Amino acid sequence: MPLYESQSIKIYNSLNGEKQDFEPIIPGYVGMYVCGPTVYSNVHLGNVRTFMSFDIIYRYLKHLEYKVRYVRNITDAGHLENDADEGEDRIAKKARLEAIEPMEVVQRYTVDFHNILNTFNFLPPSIEPTATGHIIEQIEIIKNIIDNGFAYKVNGSVYFDVLKYNESKSYGILSKRKVEDLIHNTRALDGQSDKKNPQDFALWKKAEPQHIMRWPSPWSDGFPGWHLECTAMSTKYLGEQFDIHGGGMDLKFPHHECEIAQAEATNDKAPVNYWMHANMLIMNGKKMAKSTGNYILPNEIFSGDNPHITKAYLPSVARFFMLQAHYRSILDFTNNGLLASEKGYFRLMDAINLMDNLKTSSTSSVDIQNWRQKCYDAMNDDFNTPVLIANLFDGAKFINQIKDGSATITHEDLDLLKSTITTFTFDILGLKNSDKEVVGSDKLSSAVEILINLRKEARVNKDFALSDKIRDELAEAGIQLQDGKDGTTFTTN
Repeated sequence: MPLYESQSIKIYNSLNGEKQDFEPIIPGYVGMYVCGPTVYSNVHLGNVRTFMSFDIIYRYLKHLEYKVRYVRNITDAGHLENDADEGEDRIAKKARLEAIEPMEVVQRYTVDFHNILNTFNFLPPSIEPTATGHIIEQIEIIKNIIDNGFAYKVNGSVYFDVLKYNESKSYGILSKRKVEDLIHNTRALDGQSDKKNPQDFALWKKAEPQHIMRWPSPWSDGFPGWHLECTAMSTKYLGEQFDIHGGGMDLKFPHHECEIAQAEATNDKAPVNYWMHANMLIMNGKKMAKSTGNYILPNEIFSGDNPHITKAYLPSVARFFMLQAHYRSILDFTNNGLLASEKGYFRLMDAINLMDNLKTSSTSSVDIQNWRQKCYDAMNDDFNTPVLIANLFDGAKFINQIKDGSATITHEDLDLLKSTITTFTFDILGLKNSDKEVVGSDKLSSAVEILINLRKEARVNKDFALSDKIRDELAEAGIQLQDGKDGTTFTTN
């Protein structure tokens, strides 16, 4: 019997604002689409947080033995500045500023995106399609929308007719916005736009002479609208209706709202059963922004080369930090939060590393079966990683109690404890046991050995202030000295 038959998941559905029992369209199979990056700059930490949320969801669904097709796209065309229908393509603008080809920009930042996600130990998606690889599919969808009466052509461009669509459908069903309010809150057009109404959005844009990225179509040489690519790629690989569509909270309107409208206008059916949105990431209590300097790139976390942090952190520590907030909660990125997470992360790793040396007994004084189900219950409740982590620390406490003799465990229960805590820590949360890697670093070992010898000399000279200073400052850096009869050793816990 597959594991999913014994575990019932509830997912918070943005479509109705409630947690719902998860029932895939085809039993045992899950189709999931997540909006990927627009590759015109280095991936920022907010993106990483969103993709990490869906990496966890993907990992857990696979653990439950669902056959999952996870599609995450690359936007390499059609995304204009300020998410608008006018202006310059973000990628083309970067190419113009750097005097290189647009596809050089795409390649550079796609590689950066993959490198960062690999460093954070993300699983790759099942399919990673690109917008430029699906121009034909996007043109075909536009033809269907025009034929169904929900789009109009003007001066070589094609726009989605929101008011016409809203006569029989519901534009705003996801974001809970009303077209009447949108009209009221929209400034009058300046007469330069081809749109009938300000709410209408581009399906195809005629390229201006200076526009670099362009393709032939029945209407003009031009390029597809940003919203259209996700409709084309999600339905091509997952079908006209699929299970989960995810992305950042900022995409709910207009991007995801437009996706729903395009799919309904094409196929006359709701495209997605469960809409999931990860919340935003802030820094030191404020919005993260390059313009204010309240900003950090993922690589700077690993190097420590940023004024907002006091040291470098392991990728697994940064991942552990992010997972201590629920994906629907705002996450405040702070140095103090990272320091606390580092201590917690190494405490968990220490406990896991102790398990092979635990002694078993004829009886168990700890209830491993109940604890194991609590771990599942946390993930079954809308993928609640903070509660799961709290349960894993309970498991670490069991390990330490068994080690010091204040608790007992049978061989069978110890095997269950080992398999559960390692599965949830490494396979589902996606952490790595980096303790051995750090301790085994030749450069680190050499540097710490020098400090150990300096501390030894200080103690011989009765300079206990210097001796304590070396020990304490190493401890602040996450390196613990341990004095024993055979000398001083160190760990990174």
